[in-house]
Amino acid sequence: MGSLFRSETMCLAQLFLQSGTAYECLSALGEKGLVQFRDLNQNVSSFQRKFVGEVKRCEELERILAYLVQEINRADIPLPQGETSPPAPPLKQVLEMQEQLQKLEAELREVTKNKERLRKNLLELTEYTHVLRVSKAFVRRDVQFEPTYEEFPPLENDSLLDYSCMQRLGAKLGFVSGLINQGKAEAFGKTLWRACRGHSIVTHAELEGPLEDPETGEVIKWYVFLISFWGEQIGHKVKKICDCYHCHVYPYPNTAEERREIQEGLNTRIQDLYTVLHKTEDYLRQVLCKAAESVYSRVIQVKKMKAIYHMLNMCSFDVTNECLIAEVWCPEADLHELRLALEEGSRESGATIPSFMNTIPTKETPPTLIRTNKFTEGFQNIVDAYGVGSYREVNPALFTIITFPFLFAVMFGDLGHGFVMFLFALLLVLNEDHPRLSQSQEIMRMFFNGRYILLLMGLFSVYTGLIYNDCFSKSVNLFGSGWNVSAMYSSSHSPAEQRKMILWNDSVIRHNRVLQLDPSVPGVFRGPYPLGIDPIWNLATNRLTFLNSFKMKMSVILGIIHMTFGVILGIFNHLHFRKKSSIYLVSIPELLFMLCVFGYLVFMIVYKWLVYSAETSRVAPSILIEFINMFLFPASDPGGLYPGQEHIQRLLLVITALSVPVLFLGKPLFFLWLHHGRSCFGVSRSGYTLVRKDSEEEVSLLGSKDIEEGDNQMEDGCREVTCEEFNFGEILMTQVIHSIEYCLGCISNTASYLRLWALSLAHAQLSDVLWAMLMRVGLRVDTTFGVLLLLPVMALFAVLTIFILLIMEGLSAFLHAIRLHWVEFQNKFYVGAGTKFVPFSLRLLSSKFSDDMA
Repeated sequence: MGSLFRSETMCLAQLFLQSGTAYECLSALGEKGLVQFRDLNQNVSSFQRKFVGEVKRCEELERILAYLVQEINRADIPLPQGETSPPAPPLKQVLEMQEQLQKLEAELREVTKNKERLRKNLLELTEYTHVLRVSKAFVRRDVQFEPTYEEFPPLENDSLLDYSCMQRLGAKLGFVSGLINQGKAEAFGKTLWRACRGHSIVTHAELEGPLEDPETGEVIKWYVFLISFWGEQIGHKVKKICDCYHCHVYPYPNTAEERREIQEGLNTRIQDLYTVLHKTEDYLRQVLCKAAESVYSRVIQVKKMKAIYHMLNMCSFDVTNECLIAEVWCPEADLHELRLALEEGSRESGATIPSFMNTIPTKETPPTLIRTNKFTEGFQNIVDAYGVGSYREVNPALFTIITFPFLFAVMFGDLGHGFVMFLFALLLVLNEDHPRLSQSQEIMRMFFNGRYILLLMGLFSVYTGLIYNDCFSKSVNLFGSGWNVSAMYSSSHSPAEQRKMILWNDSVIRHNRVLQLDPSVPGVFRGPYPLGIDPIWNLATNRLTFLNSFKMKMSVILGIIHMTFGVILGIFNHLHFRKKSSIYLVSIPELLFMLCVFGYLVFMIVYKWLVYSAETSRVAPSILIEFINMFLFPASDPGGLYPGQEHIQRLLLVITALSVPVLFLGKPLFFLWLHHGRSCFGVSRSGYTLVRKDSEEEVSLLGSKDIEEGDNQMEDGCREVTCEEFNFGEILMTQVIHSIEYCLGCISNTASYLRLWALSLAHAQLSDVLWAMLMRVGLRVDTTFGVLLLLPVMALFAVLTIFILLIMEGLSAFLHAIRLHWVEFQNKFYVGAGTKFVPFSLRLLSSKFSDDMA
């Protein structure tokens, strides 16, 4: 798997690929995901590169496949998801696959076009039958002609003007029938009335059910209308208005016989269309089912082929245009696999001249590769969110695996809440192979990706909950309390002891609401609780005072240990990059400054815990006062914590005062001495040297191997020679800023770790409030309604516990733990200015099939 402590050792390799085997070689490399390609054609436009035609061909195939997937989804045919990822297609099969897909696309488009045309005709004929059926009752025509009738019939008796009256007037009566959208019917009638000035009559009726629009496919409500008018000019106006309102106009029969013939013809044509349409749909479904069997493999193959040509566009040709040259970053441990992949590609293509590779020297900073698995990936992502590590520097993710869930648990410590979180994460871990979890919504997928982080956070929270003796705000008495209440009664002691000590009697118990246990009384305090806080503190009125003191000191101790460890990791970075001057002039002064001030504070806390007992606790000095007096030098100082305290504190202050100017001026003066006071010439070494350009010593290069191992052994600092113009002011300003940030940061960062105490207190108090407001109320109800009330109270308690204490408080503690790692811990040694190693891997394309093509 590789080491998590540092990134992999990288090298720059040059690949020489024959033109006929380049495609197969890159396919083999992509399947293994070994190398990251460098673009050798950065100054060439993407439209002017060698394989732009092949890329366009792949894009055309992608368009065809996207159309096939769209039609398959429209037909509700399931898309098969292959378990294995098919390899990129050989060049011999690309043209054949392109012809098959183009032929299939043309056939599908033709069949789909015919199907839509048949479906549109069927909808139009269906509409026509509804128009004839509904409009039959609109007009009543007299069979016998009445010559003596001289007037129009009243409108309230007939829906339209009688046909005989129109004929006597000599006017040409016309009819227009059709369908109109329900929302446009009222405006349509008003427009006709105003445009025709009353010389038209509109009659409409609503259809029983909605119909599908032949043009848009939308299912809407329709009105059947019949317009009667006289005169050709009015008829033209009516037809234009119908077109403006997108009415579906159908011819209206003049006689009942004609209506019956049209109705019979429509029924026959509708039956024929149903038959043809069903056969067309069956044939289309057969074609789509056959295409669905291979569409997954075709999509993946085209994507891989396109990715290969994109990488080939990053290669350059030699002068003969017969060989492609590529430059790749590759881990040194994978060089053997790289050679095997090139041999495999050459063998598959049948080339007589194999492709080969060789490593080349470079002074460029390689990308950072840290191999992870499903357990360490989440923790590495937390570190990478701050910044990708510089090449070969110490990786904080290795230590974050333990420190991150532990600091989270310090703020979240509760046995019950931690166990619930642990069970949730364990459920995700046990079902991690379930496809629905990895393809779920964004929030659930975020929980799934961090399942191992949640697992450790829950496990550590169970541990800190045992230390705090806190389970849903209640204490758990596992081993029996170390305090004995009965020993405080005066009856259990001799008369001599009763005169010396303040003990309890019946009068004291009756007249005092609060009683105090005195640990100096024999038999009251029998020893510390075996694990964590004694459960009797859950009943004490001064519980918060005791826990606040304990958690505050614990937060300071954990914070100083965490920051000191970060400074020590910086020494490992300097040792690896051979910067001994930075160790002596930066890391050691930083360590002395941290330990002499804040490390001494930790020593005083632990010393007071160990030395002073219950009997002597009243005479124990205050640590805060002692720590302040360390800097103020009071004239009259009492005994203090231990003998000789004043001399030791002054020695520590002298060391602190001496480390500050060394930290500010040591490194700049050392470089100035190297530049002016001592000549030191570098010798070219065989091979190449990797240089961290983003380090603090940008003005120096590593010395040569000859100087290191030669007869004239010199100090490491002298082996650093300037590679660019020396600028003492810039170096001094950079070091001063760093030193000020560190010295002030030690104070602010130590105070920042008090958030461990603050969030732990907030979580415990919220849990206590939730118990007091819900569970305590439900448990105190009498037996008559207690059972009925307890069930909803418990349900509400569970819901609020999950959403407030687990999710909201858990998210708050998670963010604060991230801040403590990014700001307080990682800035002591971690630069995080590297670039991530992104290998050319074809395996990642298979998981994107559903998202891209569905």
